[in-house]
Amino acid sequence: MKTQLKVPLLLLCLFLLTHSCFEDNDDNTISANQINDFIWKGMNLFYLYKDNVPDLANDRFSTTGEYADYLNSFSQPEEFFESLIYQRENVDHYSWIVDDYIALEQFLVGCSVINGMEFSLLKAPNSTNNVIGIVRLVVHGSDAENKGIKRGDIFYEVNGVQLYYNSETDNNFSLFNSSSYTIALGDYNDMGTQDPSDDRIDPKNESITLNKFEFCEDPIHDTNIFTVGTKKVGYILYNGFNPDYDSELNAIFGDFKSNAIDALIVDLRYNPGGSVNSAILLASMITGQFTGEIFSTEEWNSEFQQAIESENPEYLINRFVNNDEGSSLNSLNLDKVYILATNYSASASELVINSLDPYVDVIHIGENTEGKYQASITLYDSDDFTREGVNPSHAYAMQPLIFKSLNSVGYTDYNNGLTPDISLEEDYLNLGVLGNENEPLLAAALFEIENASGKLSDIKSKQRLQLQLLEDSNYLSPIRRGMYVDKPLPSELLNKFLFE
Repeated sequence: MKTQLKVPLLLLCLFLLTHSCFEDNDDNTISANQINDFIWKGMNLFYLYKDNVPDLANDRFSTTGEYADYLNSFSQPEEFFESLIYQRENVDHYSWIVDDYIALEQFLVGCSVINGMEFSLLKAPNSTNNVIGIVRLVVHGSDAENKGIKRGDIFYEVNGVQLYYNSETDNNFSLFNSSSYTIALGDYNDMGTQDPSDDRIDPKNESITLNKFEFCEDPIHDTNIFTVGTKKVGYILYNGFNPDYDSELNAIFGDFKSNAIDALIVDLRYNPGGSVNSAILLASMITGQFTGEIFSTEEWNSEFQQAIESENPEYLINRFVNNDEGSSLNSLNLDKVYILATNYSASASELVINSLDPYVDVIHIGENTEGKYQASITLYDSDDFTREGVNPSHAYAMQPLIFKSLNSVGYTDYNNGLTPDISLEEDYLNLGVLGNENEPLLAAALFEIENASGKLSDIKSKQRLQLQLLEDSNYLSPIRRGMYVDKPLPSELLNKFLFE
């Protein structure tokens, strides 16, 4: 069957026109116009919210001159890309563009220039503008770990300057952009009272200089097997859905399986997402009894959705599997799983929770998740937007949202995140040691498995000092990991859109 949905002939002519205009450029420079042409065509074809952006309509331009004038009205590709985003503040927080696709590719597999200290920035006690940082995670093998930084450490100065915040545009958080900076450590002093009005930060007279290096993070931060009464409980702290570590993940589940664990805790509290395929593999390792069943489905923009449904509807379905490229999965066949998740848990983390929910009892402990149910893909400036045949004149690439995920019963659009079954916020002043059985979130899961309701109530009832969260180190980065597609685009369908 031939689809009637095509990029208009005008666009093909424009592609040929703009492509030829820049082939003979002897000094190999490139204008924003050519990059903008790539941006518009890619967004027009793939963008999830195309229907909501009038400038992306197929009939937006009646002549090549009108289209060229439109492209030329934007001098910077980043500005042009941003003009095509649908409701950046309320809907699409996650599409982005970069001028170096090699760095982007490295970032998507967990490699970036970091010092390994992940932290939250909060208003200092009893201060209008002063800010403190509290370390929530230290990446294994990083400079921060080598320098002795620990989860729960407090700092208040960077390069001798007090951190401050007046507004989103009036703060000095740019101090963290440097490749090297020095933090001054402090202690939280409650003055021995229950009254927070006299709380303060006392200097420790200790400073640590942190340096950023190119670093590839192993997303498997910690694993263990705990004994709770007569039960063996597997635990894994997993910080990113990185396909390069799928075999390592499978080996860990093999260890869980050989130890005949009775319950499993998957800690996704700081996992921002990643590969959709890795999410399918993790869910399939947790279960195993649903091979071939629907894990999730995809909803693209209306044109792509209709075309895929007509030509290859199976492409829209992701199914539970029993192997990873021919290697058998170490599946546990569990009918219940305990997942630790917070508002730092996003995209592929939420995909696992949401997609498992119709099949097994998912006990979500922690906080509402971020609320990202859309996936993106890397688009390059080539004939078919893939890496092959990429335009050598520039290194721009886009990572736009292209579909939203639904579980097998159609649940999606969880804009406010997924709600926990057991609500428990992390206490910034009592974070505990990740992976330790006394760490509050992990302890809560172990008590739930033990059916120790009294101990669980004790954890939930502990008073937590409320400090206003202002920013997080993950959000200070110009690009963030999210849920991305790592299966090939439907080439036959794409050819129909582009060339028929």
